Amino acid sequence: MARSLLGAPVSVYALGGLNEVGKNTYVVENDKTLIIIDAGVRFPEEDLPGVDYVIPDYSHLRNNRNKIKALFITHGHEDHIGAIPFLVRTVNIPVIYAPRLAAALIRHKLKDFRVRESVKIVEYDEDDIFYVDDFKISFYQTTHSIPDAFGICIDTPHGRIVHTGDFKVDLTPVGKDINLGKMAEIGNEGVDLLLSDSTNAETPGYTQSERAVISSINDIFANAPGRLIVSTFSSNISRIQQIVEASVTYKKKIAIIGRSMTNVVSTSRELGYIKIPDASIVDIDNIGTLKPDETVILCTGSQGEPMAALSRIANGDHKSVRILPGDTVVFSSSPIPGNSQSIDKVVNQLTRLGANVLTKSILYNIHSSGHPSQQELQIVLKLFRPKYFMPIHGEYRMLKIHTEVAAKVGVPLSNSFICGNGDTLTLNNHEVTRGMSVPADDIYIDGNDINGLSNAVIHDRKILNEDGMVSVLVVLDSYKNQMMIPAKIYTRGFVQYGFTHLIPHAEKRVNDALNGLFHGQKITFGDIKNTIRNTLKGYLFNKTGRNPMIIPVIMNKGSE
Repeated sequence: MARSLLGAPVSVYALGGLNEVGKNTYVVENDKTLIIIDAGVRFPEEDLPGVDYVIPDYSHLRNNRNKIKALFITHGHEDHIGAIPFLVRTVNIPVIYAPRLAAALIRHKLKDFRVRESVKIVEYDEDDIFYVDDFKISFYQTTHSIPDAFGICIDTPHGRIVHTGDFKVDLTPVGKDINLGKMAEIGNEGVDLLLSDSTNAETPGYTQSERAVISSINDIFANAPGRLIVSTFSSNISRIQQIVEASVTYKKKIAIIGRSMTNVVSTSRELGYIKIPDASIVDIDNIGTLKPDETVILCTGSQGEPMAALSRIANGDHKSVRILPGDTVVFSSSPIPGNSQSIDKVVNQLTRLGANVLTKSILYNIHSSGHPSQQELQIVLKLFRPKYFMPIHGEYRMLKIHTEVAAKVGVPLSNSFICGNGDTLTLNNHEVTRGMSVPADDIYIDGNDINGLSNAVIHDRKILNEDGMVSVLVVLDSYKNQMMIPAKIYTRGFVQYGFTHLIPHAEKRVNDALNGLFHGQKITFGDIKNTIRNTLKGYLFNKTGRNPMIIPVIMNKGSE
């Protein structure tokens, strides 16, 4: 009876954001309506050669395109808006609801990606309410490392769902306060299912306030003997504003480099979120006219990204900036899991060039995460008092610890669901159970091609990156069923010093095997390729411990 009166149950699932940090994409769906919360990218680690972005598999959205009614954005970070250009070219998104700053960043992003599809963007604030078929969507202000960050409340016929977005309970924020009162009100009215940020779930206590970072930044500015090069996320608006204020206080000029940093700072200045006097900004090409101790360079690359400004500076590839002895380089963003090796590589190179590099020391506590630690997670769980709980935005261990934190404040482990991307929860008359799964693979983006790369292509790239390539050229006359010249081997990224003798020996083995194959019977190109691979694979691995990609190339003279 309840099912027929309330309509079809509601499904809740993630296409990205679970068992990973990034790619946040969450869906709330019933039989006639589908709304999406966030559409983010994950930036590739070093084991994904040639990949620019990782996005979710949108095949389920394509299969349900007629039900898609809206995309809601919690805030403007790349792991929440970065995949929008790919999403809107895959399926029609009737409207994107986004906070003011995120909306401006999305417009810039669509322009940069040359998206021709018409995209309707509606800005919202905390007081707005939207009705999408049977769903009622409202918002509450949160505190994060970017202004205009919100949590989302979705009322459905079957119960209330709350999505926290990214947040921390910062009682002395740089920007607006988190609205604890509205969160308590939502909790008093009843929350059936809570989806909550798990990124810092391993960290006890409270996350440091952004205000606490200011004194450390001032210490750095006061004591740096030469130029200051400060690297942070381009979307960490709060941190950028603190750096700007310190630059003005210590009478330093700011040069901004990196496309994303330039775009975000320009947009944030237009909207009033970053306040920089025009007199304090200098073009990067003119920094040579400044004294070192009055120069601040603000750039991207705090995660060791190969193409970011700081990495190019470290490698000597940047056209305008070279490291000078006496430079102080400040990494002002905590490492994203998986990026430590890339960061260490950049830090070592900068230090080798004579820079004083500050990452995370006792003297300079320059990191302040935008995510909640365990005490803050408990506060939010106490405010909402959810009946059921689904931790989101984190790797598996983070999600698991978050359920344990929730259990301490009254959410039974039996009511918590550790899900993976594609795993579905069903909300039916205020009860939550596990449902069917939907496709949720990774799609690898090389450039701006929305089709992405298959896992097979990525696998091949990894082999080429790690073990190199061996190509075998065979010239034959298929009519006479014989080779015209002996097979020749060419390599790339495989033969190292001390192994060059392998090639003549390998060529002899291949030619002996092929001559035996041709003897007395008609053979196919497939027979030739299999013989080459079977002959070389074991031999090369036994000699070098490597498994290069083996590519037979057959040239045929054959004629009747």
